[in-house]
Amino acid sequence: MKEIIIDNNQLDKRLDSFLKGYLPNASGGFIYKMLRKKNITLNDKKAQGTEKLKLGDSIKIFFADETLEKFMGKESGAFEPTISFDYKKLGVEVIYEDSNIVLLSKPAGLLTQKAQPKDISLNDYLIEYLIDTGAITKKSLETYKPSVCNRLDRNTSGLVICAKTLAGARCMNRLLKERNLDKYYRTIVEGKLSDSFMLKGYLTKDEKKNKVEITSEPINSDSDYIETEYVPLEYLSDRNLTVIEVKLITGKPHQIRAHLSSIGHPIIGDIKYGGHKIAGLNYQLLHSYRIKFPNDLPEEFMYLAGKEYISKLPTAFEKVLGKG
Repeated sequence: MKEIIIDNNQLDKRLDSFLKGYLPNASGGFIYKMLRKKNITLNDKKAQGTEKLKLGDSIKIFFADETLEKFMGKESGAFEPTISFDYKKLGVEVIYEDSNIVLLSKPAGLLTQKAQPKDISLNDYLIEYLIDTGAITKKSLETYKPSVCNRLDRNTSGLVICAKTLAGARCMNRLLKERNLDKYYRTIVEGKLSDSFMLKGYLTKDEKKNKVEITSEPINSDSDYIETEYVPLEYLSDRNLTVIEVKLITGKPHQIRAHLSSIGHPIIGDIKYGGHKIAGLNYQLLHSYRIKFPNDLPEEFMYLAGKEYISKLPTAFEKVLGKG
C-alpha cells in the first residue's frame, strides 16, 4: 500500500487529475475503475475522482509494488536523470530565488526543455539545482515536478522564469498568459533604426521548415496576431548596426527574429531570417535581458510587485560592441 499526504503543491487539484499525473502509465478508465473498487481511496473512503484535494488529505493506493512502479513509470527510470551530467558546468546563472520561483539566465546553445529523451535542458538544471540545494527531494518529484514557465529558443540567451511550487507555477503562468509581465530583450540588428516603434502583423508557422512568416494580414486560420515594440539604444555607424531593446507584447516562437527581419533589419548572426555572420556568430544574438513584475499581484506574491530583474549581456554582445 502506498499513502500520499497532500501538501501545498497538490492543493485544490482534482483527485482524478492528480492520479493521472501520479500514474502516467495508467489509463483514465483504469483509474476510475480502481476508485470504484476502493483500490484507491481518499481519506480511507470511496471517492469519485472529482473531489478537490485539501491540505493533509490522505490518498491510499492498494497496488502491489511492481504494479505501482509500472503505472508510475519507475521501471523506466522516470524519476532519475536520463543521462549523467554536472549541472554546475552548464553555464546557467541564478538571478533570483525565493520559496516559489527561480529566475535563471540560460546561455545560448542550451535547450529550455528537452526535444529528445537524452537531451540536457535548462529544466534538468533546475531539478538538479533544487535537489542539490535541498529545496526539493527526489521523492517529492513523484507528486510535483518544478518546471520552467516560459521558453527561449536554443540559441537565445537570458532570463527564464521557473516555478518551484504549484502556487508559483499558477501565478507565473497566469501573468504570462494575460501578458501582465513585461519582458525585454536586447539584440543588435543590421542597418540603422532611429525611432521607437510598435510593429504589428500576423505570424504563421511552417512546421516542416521550423520557420515563421510575418504578413500584414492573416494567411490562414493558424495565423496569430503579434505585436513587437522596440527602442533604439545605440547606432554603431562604422558597421551600420543598431543596438535595440525589444519589448515582447505577444509571445510567439521566433516572433522577434522574424518581425525585425520583415522590416529589413534582421538580427546579426540570424542566418535563418536573413542575418549575416558577424564576429563569427552563426546564431541570432538575442538576449532576454530584463523582466518587470506588475504592481497588481496576488497577496502572497506582493513581495514581487514592481520588481525588476536583469541578466547581464553575454560575452558575445561585448565582443560585437568592442567591450570584450
